[in-house]
Amino acid sequence: MTHWQAFIMGVVEGISEFLPISSTGHLILTAHLLGIPQDEFTKSFQITIQLGSILAVVFLFSERLRKDTDTWKRIIIGFIPTGIIGFLLYKLIKGYLIGNELIVVVSLILGGVVLILIDLLHKEKSAIDDIDKIPLHKALLIGTLQAIAVIPGVSRSGATISGGLLLGLSRKTAAEFSFLLAIPTMFSATAYDLYKTGGNFQAEDWSLLATGFITAFVVSTLTVRWLLSFLKTHGFLPFGVYRILVGGIYAYLFL
Repeated sequence: MTHWQAFIMGVVEGISEFLPISSTGHLILTAHLLGIPQDEFTKSFQITIQLGSILAVVFLFSERLRKDTDTWKRIIIGFIPTGIIGFLLYKLIKGYLIGNELIVVVSLILGGVVLILIDLLHKEKSAIDDIDKIPLHKALLIGTLQAIAVIPGVSRSGATISGGLLLGLSRKTAAEFSFLLAIPTMFSATAYDLYKTGGNFQAEDWSLLATGFITAFVVSTLTVRWLLSFLKTHGFLPFGVYRILVGGIYAYLFL
């Protein structure tokens, strides 16, 4: 991997992490188009640069995170099932799921159909309009649905946003809770992966990680701001259609 390729991967991560379109699926597709092999470093790179995106959320929501304990309570409760499942299935995820093209194709297309149906059935007027109003049991259920995103192509944000809409959250609140729920999820995933593999990295590898990390942070900051503005007048249906189209392209290229 070159620094230019690391930069492109960072851009793709920054755009796709918080949109319900599967950042992992897009990173695998991008790596294929750039001729980057799916070796151990590439898999770790794809996990680690997501931390750059998460820091963008910490930056954008810093005031709320500093002052609002009710929000933190819901974030922690939502993280519990994801943390347990992610830890137990780490070897399966890293060894067999990441890089499995068929799983990504099915997940992208099926997830697109589900997102379209949920968005069409969603009733925005009577929805929960603030994170602090989310009942704790619903926060736990959304976190459980987030755990499904260990399957490449499902999309962590797609799973949590879909779950939020199903449980009566407004589109904006579902998106914001998805952003914040990513903080402990991706921090723990990155820390655990670096603990397992970081000792094998060379100086050049750390330089590539820094390039992807910084790029993902900058692009994610812009993407989150854009999405929250977009949701004021639009829904998630366009993202569902996009997932299906990308799934078709993915199938053509890989299968």
